[in-house]
Amino acid sequence: MSTSLNDSDPALAPVMRAFAVCAPIFQALGDPHRQAIVLLLAQHDRLAVNVIAESMPLSRPAVSHHLKVLKAAGLVRLTRESRENFYSLDIDPALDQLELLVRSARDNCS
Repeated sequence: MSTSLNDSDPALAPVMRAFAVCAPIFQALGDPHRQAIVLLLAQHDRLAVNVIAESMPLSRPAVSHHLKVLKAAGLVRLTRESRENFYSLDIDPALDQLELLVRSARDNCS
């Protein structure tokens, strides 16, 4: 008996699509430093990269890398003013995707 996803119940296809959409969110939030950045941004409207770096036990380039991952996952928004980059939390679209995953799993998994 095969247990590959290719042989799985077609009713699970919406769940698998929802998982695929949410994968970047899970990957981004799987790192404790990125979790800390999200929590820091949740306390402020926006923060400059240098301010975030001063709040973290990481170098500025490392913080910039983590912010890039969070931005790619759709969790933060970048605003440039002059030569400075500001980041703000933009979590609502990600929450919508995660809610869709939960609803899909509830409806299609038994």
